Amino acid sequence: MTKFTGYVGTYTKGNSKGIYSFTLDTENEKISDVKVAAQLENPTYVTVSSNNKYLYSVAKQGDQGGIAAYSINGDTGELSEINKQLFPGGSPCYVSVDSSNETAALAYYHQGTVQSFKVNPETGKVNAAVSLIEHKGSGPNKDRQDKSHAHFSGFTPDEKYVVAIDLGTDKIITYEVKDAELTEASTLTVHAGSGPRHIGFHPNGKFAYVMTELSNEVIALVYNSADGSFTEQQYIFAIPGDFKENSQGSAIHISPDGKFVYAGNRGHDSIAVFSIDQDTGLLELVEYTSTEGNWPRDFVLDPSGKYIVASNQETGNLVLYSRNEQTGKLKVLQSDVAVPYPVCVKFLNQ
Repeated sequence: MTKFTGYVGTYTKGNSKGIYSFTLDTENEKISDVKVAAQLENPTYVTVSSNNKYLYSVAKQGDQGGIAAYSINGDTGELSEINKQLFPGGSPCYVSVDSSNETAALAYYHQGTVQSFKVNPETGKVNAAVSLIEHKGSGPNKDRQDKSHAHFSGFTPDEKYVVAIDLGTDKIITYEVKDAELTEASTLTVHAGSGPRHIGFHPNGKFAYVMTELSNEVIALVYNSADGSFTEQQYIFAIPGDFKENSQGSAIHISPDGKFVYAGNRGHDSIAVFSIDQDTGLLELVEYTSTEGNWPRDFVLDPSGKYIVASNQETGNLVLYSRNEQTGKLKVLQSDVAVPYPVCVKFLNQ
């Protein structure tokens, strides 16, 4: 297969309408056919079910926030709403669903909460919330860590646990999942003021990597699937030491072969590339690559693992890179793909 369908979640400011779809043609190395797939307020983060039948988005509607479920038209990529689950308060910033499409998890940045839902795997419908957990605490950065700010809620590779990353309290909290109910299993406190944001797992299921937003570092961790705990191994900067302007870490992803970590920097406007020692999980910097735009909020590796698509929120453009699978280095192929206020990028699974 040479053509892959992708989706972009956006802030619905300016002329943005909601969730956009696009096509990546790997034969011609080009992104095209950008169009509105569904109209929704601030669908900043989306995820796709493993069977490609359903897409789930964070949702906002007036003074309520929650999750929206869509069915995916396999021919056109268009989205049809199934249902929403909305609650008073701000909208969430992250959504994930397990591989069986039975449990969904949300993280709410402003409320400092993590929420889980049962999902009907046959219809894609999101049922009533099962768990709502409020984090407590703060961090030394008075501007950004006045209280809990949950920024990520995703499943471990074995799907026994949901991992919550809390920027406000510098904590990585693991919850055991049973019938969509969350029970705290383990907590790791990382460096004070680092502001952890997102996590990615190595394909071997033993190593994990956290991107910090406030200190612009990658934390290399060892994951223990027996109890859901993490152990710190390494902190490595994702921006040059002499860069003194404002920069905030964004997304982090690991190549499918487990050889490289990619980390986004908003402000330095780059993707940092690190090689992974396959025995220890430790990282070594390979290069920084410009994102050809302003404020790279997210990026994604395509299903072939040979390309990366990055989203620049403030300049409203997607950037297509080819990826050298031996060195990990990136080469810009296209940087003029217009999508207003893009945040999250996801592909249908292969």
